[in-house]
Amino acid sequence: MDVLALEAKGAGTSETNEKKAAPRPKPKSQKKTKRTVYFEVEILDLKTKEKLLLLDKVEPTATILDIKALFHKSYPKWYPARQSLRLDPKAKCLRDEDVLQSLPVGTTAIFHFTDLGPQVTWGTVFLTECAGPLIIYLMFYFRLPFIYSPKYDFTSSKQWVVHLACICHSLHYIKRILETLFIHRISHGTMPLRNIFKNCGYYWCSAAWMAYYINHPLYTPPYYGQQQVNIGLYIFAFCQLGNLSIHIALRNLKNQGSKNKKIPYPSKNPFTWIFWLVSCPNYTYEVGSWIGFTVLTQCVPVAFFTLVAFIQMTVWAKGKHRSYLKECRDYPTLRSSILPFIL
Repeated sequence: MDVLALEAKGAGTSETNEKKAAPRPKPKSQKKTKRTVYFEVEILDLKTKEKLLLLDKVEPTATILDIKALFHKSYPKWYPARQSLRLDPKAKCLRDEDVLQSLPVGTTAIFHFTDLGPQVTWGTVFLTECAGPLIIYLMFYFRLPFIYSPKYDFTSSKQWVVHLACICHSLHYIKRILETLFIHRISHGTMPLRNIFKNCGYYWCSAAWMAYYINHPLYTPPYYGQQQVNIGLYIFAFCQLGNLSIHIALRNLKNQGSKNKKIPYPSKNPFTWIFWLVSCPNYTYEVGSWIGFTVLTQCVPVAFFTLVAFIQMTVWAKGKHRSYLKECRDYPTLRSSILPFIL
């Protein structure tokens, strides 16, 4: 009896161990569903504070451009490029690429709307700015009627430097037109239509002022003659090639439609080596071109235009230089804005 009892007990213990050793199936974990928090967007008129639109259940990943598109559906006359949205009436305009959930707002976002007025593309502005001086200068060069004395109508100047100046001026603006069409990648979409009159007025009037004196029947050649003209021509040609090289380098650096800034560095092209010292060498070469044209023509209006252009391009260069320093942590500290070690 004892032996049989021990055997039965051993068998029971074995079965119990097998049951303990058998792995128990783990309970299935319930997947937590992510809950999307939608935003409520309210758009007010900046001046009157009138509520223009209330958007319900806006995706948190929606961009300002998406909100502008929704606003455009309710107000067709205000297309996205014409709209300006701000979080505060005194704040800066929000960028189209800003994401709603990254803005300092709660689930209810209030935007202040401003109508920017009719817009025109920057490409159109550039082409208009360049085509005008090209045509206006040629009108003075060919001495169309009502410009000079009638006896000089449709005559050509006796000064050979006048013909050379016309070639340089025309090539400069033809180059700019071709760059606008085939090289430049414009990150800014549009600008107010009213600005085109201001921009074109400056370029067109400056071209007319220069052309009037350079092509005038009483125009006298530079004081130092051929030597001065050659120096001015060499400076002009060198800087034009440099400006073109920089524009090509910047185009290769930027992807189509991208607004992200990348640090430009010198390449195998010697004209790009100036990138070691200057943030905006395209402006450096542009100013150099007009300095060369001033030396070539020895004309006061050209010198005045060069000075004003230098001041304006210095402002632009400083703005871009600050932007590079702000957005690029490893930006070279040796670089200046437009003039190496000076400015």
